[in-house]
Amino acid sequence: MQHNFQDIFFPQLNSPTSIAMDFFHSQNQHSPKHQNSSNKKRLTHDQVRLLERTFTTTKKLEPELKVQLANQLGVPPRQIAIWYQNKRARWKTQSLELDYNTLRAKLEDALADRRRLEREVVQLQEELRRAQQMVFHLNQGPGQPPVNVSSNSSCDEGGSSSLHEEANGEFLQIEELYACLYGSGGSTWG
Repeated sequence: MQHNFQDIFFPQLNSPTSIAMDFFHSQNQHSPKHQNSSNKKRLTHDQVRLLERTFTTTKKLEPELKVQLANQLGVPPRQIAIWYQNKRARWKTQSLELDYNTLRAKLEDALADRRRLEREVVQLQEELRRAQQMVFHLNQGPGQPPVNVSSNSSCDEGGSSSLHEEANGEFLQIEELYACLYGSGGSTWG
């Protein structure tokens, strides 16, 4: 019994199922359905312009509109449906890109505001430190008891800052510090 190379390595090529599939495939390639899709005409500029105008008013293609446009333009309804589907996909993509760019710009603005606020916090903390030093030096004058000045300003602890000063058991408030620094009286120090 002699076997040829093809029968040994590719036995399914000569099977009845394989022969039937080859016949079906070759018949299917020559069917009118495949010839029609390859001969599909491109839309003219006027046709596209009309479809674009229709799309601006109606984003969803209803069956009646599809038939009406197909008759008006002289193209198959399926081609109108495919054009609408592709146009809607492009429109959604453009909308997403616009939304993304808007959000990105807002994020960049928010980050710039954050950096500005962080610089402002550092500046205000430095001003507070200088004010505390001034109060400390003013209280170290002749005949004054030593004053313990401490500052508790931490953004991690709630974002507020407060000045605590112990002078004979009294607490100096922020308003009193400003009154003392600007000479408007009302200070409880003496």
